[in-house]
Amino acid sequence: MALFPAFSKSSKYQARYPEVAFGLTLISGCKNHFNPPGFDQYKRKRLRKMRKRETLAEITARIETYNRFFESFGHECPLPKHLKRAVNSGFPRYDIMVDAHFMAEMCAGILVAVTDYDAFDGKLNLDLAEAGEICHGMGQREMMTGEGEIVLRDEKEIVCVLCQGADEKTRVTEQTQNVLFYAYGIPGVEGRYLEEGLTVAAETMSEFGGGTTEGPKIY
Repeated sequence: MALFPAFSKSSKYQARYPEVAFGLTLISGCKNHFNPPGFDQYKRKRLRKMRKRETLAEITARIETYNRFFESFGHECPLPKHLKRAVNSGFPRYDIMVDAHFMAEMCAGILVAVTDYDAFDGKLNLDLAEAGEICHGMGQREMMTGEGEIVLRDEKEIVCVLCQGADEKTRVTEQTQNVLFYAYGIPGVEGRYLEEGLTVAAETMSEFGGGTTEGPKIY
């Protein structure tokens, strides 16, 4: 079983965002199936709960909070488009790790990343970037940070820029066995919603991918 990641917040981050939460959950020894038996029915059940009027209104409000935060750094938030798609067409189908990530985001109205835990280099640190730092995003897309953007680092490099996305090296694959989901809070979004979303991801992986779950842990 993989050891739970060591995690910290930098002094710069804590000074700017002292009350903002961050969450992690690790599922080790699991399998990344494409569409296991019963998974479509499970997703439809989650979708029905998400679409209930009061629940959807709360989710929409949180996603709009993320949208305003992204806009303050000059970036487009993907969550509103994801929500529109989920409401109109249901959850997308990729594999259970990516699908669990989408369900976690949409069922809780938060921002979640899904990553291959074995691809990280050492300890994780939540930090604020200097202007002009480089992160290699999905598909080797070069992402350049603005001053004060929230980033997640391992001991080697930036592995995610909150408002721009996760890096290529930690992308999940068919071979991923230890999957780490992490969730960003922002001002106005409480830690309990991160726990709610990460619990959806953990329960989904446990039921359909097996493995051992640790977390969610909210910092």
